[in-house]
Amino acid sequence: MMSLVNHYLSFFDGSPFMYTLAALGFLFAVSGILNFIVKKVLLRLVRRALKLTPISEVEDGLIEKVIARLANIVPAMAFTHGIVWVPHLPEGIAFVVRNVAASFIILTFAMALGAALDIVNALYSQRPIAASRPIKGYIQLVKLGIYLIAGILIIATLIDKSPVILLSGLGAMAAVLMLVFQDTLLSLVASIQISANGLVKVGDWIEMPNLNADGTVIDIALHTVKVQNWDKTITTFPTRRLISDPFKNWRGMQESGGRRIKRSIYIDQTSIHFMTERESVNVHRLRLLKPYLAAKEKEIAEWNSRLDDAKNGFVNRRRLTNVGTFRAYVEQYLYHHPKILQNETVLVRQMDPGAMGLPIEIYCFTATTAWNEYESIQSDIFDHLYSILPQFGLFAYQQPSGRDFQKIRVIENVSSGSVSGSGETVPGKAAEIQEKAE
Repeated sequence: MMSLVNHYLSFFDGSPFMYTLAALGFLFAVSGILNFIVKKVLLRLVRRALKLTPISEVEDGLIEKVIARLANIVPAMAFTHGIVWVPHLPEGIAFVVRNVAASFIILTFAMALGAALDIVNALYSQRPIAASRPIKGYIQLVKLGIYLIAGILIIATLIDKSPVILLSGLGAMAAVLMLVFQDTLLSLVASIQISANGLVKVGDWIEMPNLNADGTVIDIALHTVKVQNWDKTITTFPTRRLISDPFKNWRGMQESGGRRIKRSIYIDQTSIHFMTERESVNVHRLRLLKPYLAAKEKEIAEWNSRLDDAKNGFVNRRRLTNVGTFRAYVEQYLYHHPKILQNETVLVRQMDPGAMGLPIEIYCFTATTAWNEYESIQSDIFDHLYSILPQFGLFAYQQPSGRDFQKIRVIENVSSGSVSGSGETVPGKAAEIQEKAE
């Protein structure tokens, strides 16, 4: 064997350059063989071993990153230790190649650690507590520290100096580093406060009008928070804005199991009056109002019986109003609605009247938080209430439109006797059209 090697080496005695190229080729071949062995043989065994651990439940892409980056260390180590054995290679070139290979090892190892931390985050995300206490921000902070240390070691390796020398100079650069990493430090403090106080978690519905964010939180990282709006757009903003800016978190509504309805019906104030005989007959047919009407009529009768003013008795006596009776009906309607939470506040009240009429506000909670069901329940309630208003002699207010002015012109024409049929005035037509218009 030794004679064969000596015979091979004697071939390059007259050509040192070819000897160097042959040695470099041999070094490349050894590195390639080692790379093949590690990636195709050793790492296959590692994958099989990992399948027996909880890491197998993590996405294969994360594990592949760690394995691939660790596999690149072996050929780099072959260059680091083998370059010194290449004959006739200038010392400067050997120095540069060795330091570059060592720096590559440090960088590869740092990237492998970063990928390993991604696996830790993926495993933690599978736990139920991960939604309320995410660690992605802390993982990114640790990765940042690893990359900073790796950067210092790489620079020290390339210039062949001790890392202590570089670290001693960081004191003078502290102010610069504070300025450069200002956002990172602020985001770190914000992440700690968010996690400790449980302000926001992935899956929460938050609303930040000043940032045009209104939707579900899909990611909370060290530097940024991502919110998927209801129109499927993505809003991204710095994590620290959750501490510095006001926002609304709808988690409490979702956890309570009910969603609030707070909406008003605007009553035309000119339609408010005491109940007429016809309206009284109509409301007595309403089953929900029978207990209220019985109690109220008894109360009014007792009050009126105490009046001794025969001359002004009709003016002073109490009577049912259509708006008060309608308010009582709405309240009973909500109390008997199967999709309204009865253990929460149910309120029907008058608000201050204004140019839009008299607001009758409905305040209650639906028995669901699902958006579609909530809107359906709310719409059904107001569909019914608007439709039953005429039974109480009430009308909903709306600003005058073209149709309203058309009615006015018809009434004016009727009053002047200009409505005719076949060129002649129709007797009684005026009263009929005016009644329909009213």
